[in-house]
Amino acid sequence: MKDASKDIHTLKDAVQEPQLHRDMDLALQPMDNYSSTPGGPNETPLAFWASWELADRPRRIALLVDDCQEEYRPYAGGILPNLTRLVDTFRATRASNDGVCIAWSIWSRRFDDGISNAMDRWYGPRGLRPGNPENAAYVFNGEAGLKPLSEIAPTEQEEREGWLYHGKHLDMFWTFNEHGQSYLDEKLKELDIDTIVIVGLWTDECVLATAYAGNSRGYDVVVVADAVATATANQNTALTVANSTVAKVLNTNEVIEYLTRDFVTGKPGAVKGTTHPDGRKDAAASRSG
Repeated sequence: MKDASKDIHTLKDAVQEPQLHRDMDLALQPMDNYSSTPGGPNETPLAFWASWELADRPRRIALLVDDCQEEYRPYAGGILPNLTRLVDTFRATRASNDGVCIAWSIWSRRFDDGISNAMDRWYGPRGLRPGNPENAAYVFNGEAGLKPLSEIAPTEQEEREGWLYHGKHLDMFWTFNEHGQSYLDEKLKELDIDTIVIVGLWTDECVLATAYAGNSRGYDVVVVADAVATATANQNTALTVANSTVAKVLNTNEVIEYLTRDFVTGKPGAVKGTTHPDGRKDAAASRSG
């Protein structure tokens, strides 16, 4: 096995060498989205936030409606008006645009479903008392609890086109097709989506997990703060973590204003490729743009 560490130079030396993948003029500019800790080693970062704005480039954009199902209705009441506005706005924009879509996921862990792995070990095997459940890892209300919230449910056509699917893990991307590929990732690739807007339940579990997964797959990630909710006390903490690591946290009005006023459809492959799992630009697209 090759020892890659022998090829790693100090940053000071590395920036003096020819670079295949970096715009060095841009890379050497100060970061506007950075706050440092005075006196820390290498100016240890105190905080980062997204360096981009939604309107700073053309985009191909998807609304991800995360686990908004009847079982969770008690937790969705406060955000349901915003969810409805966002779904309606994305639908209206999609009607005349091939670079916009909506995907719905439904949480479908069932008792004794055969997975019984890390998530079950983390939550633990106890607390499954039907009359007073403590364990959040399972569906307790049967098929009725898995139906999408009626106010924002997909249409029959949207379901036929495969935009509603069932997941068993926190991350919306962690559901696979018969070829072992991420079902959601492949659906988004069909439309060359490069930006995802996440809404739904729960903020500190599925929403946060999906934000990290989307970033890892090369998508720009937006989390809508007033269109996500959770059953725990971690709402603000989760939004702070998302905003300072992998996502841009906006509110419903900001997203709707962008879609209705500033949205410009991006060229397929202009910023995100479909060949590599991490979403890097495909070679042909890189050479042409």
